[in-house]
Amino acid sequence: MRVITGSARGRKLEAPTGRDTRPTTDRVKESIFNIIQFDIEGRDVLDLFAGSGQMGIECLSRGAKSCTFVEMDPKAQQVVRRNIEVTGFQKQSRLIPGDALLALRQLNGNPFGLILLDPPYGGALLNQALERIVQIDNLRPGGIIVCESAREDVIEPLRPPYAILKEYRYGAIKITTITREAD
Repeated sequence: MRVITGSARGRKLEAPTGRDTRPTTDRVKESIFNIIQFDIEGRDVLDLFAGSGQMGIECLSRGAKSCTFVEMDPKAQQVVRRNIEVTGFQKQSRLIPGDALLALRQLNGNPFGLILLDPPYGGALLNQALERIVQIDNLRPGGIIVCESAREDVIEPLRPPYAILKEYRYGAIKITTITREAD
């Protein structure tokens, strides 16, 4: 697992051991960044369910202003910290250890330009996170949410001003992009 491009290009990243964390595959990661390539630079990013932190780190490497990583698993938190250090993004990074849904409450009033959601597959946690984001309004107008899920996971309808932009399928994986329209 490596950083694809940008200032940390080629840096090797660590992945958490065990079966509790599922890193995004290189193929899907590259596809995601092709989709959002013009929506990263200068934005504050939230990497919810961070795992290894590879997605948020890729954003920082591509010019994101900052990234807040949220991860519940203590082993994965250590991996995120080490990956941030190896890429040199300590000043632009913040790690919130703990539950993603509780962290969203903690981040109330701190809207992000880009939110990355890659919860455990099954749909329930993804929909709970989206509901909380809409409720708290954690996304700036014109911002984007990128959701990675199993192909069969269904995203429940969102209240305006949130709207699904597009769905992409990569084998058993689905990527859904969501925006917050201007008021």
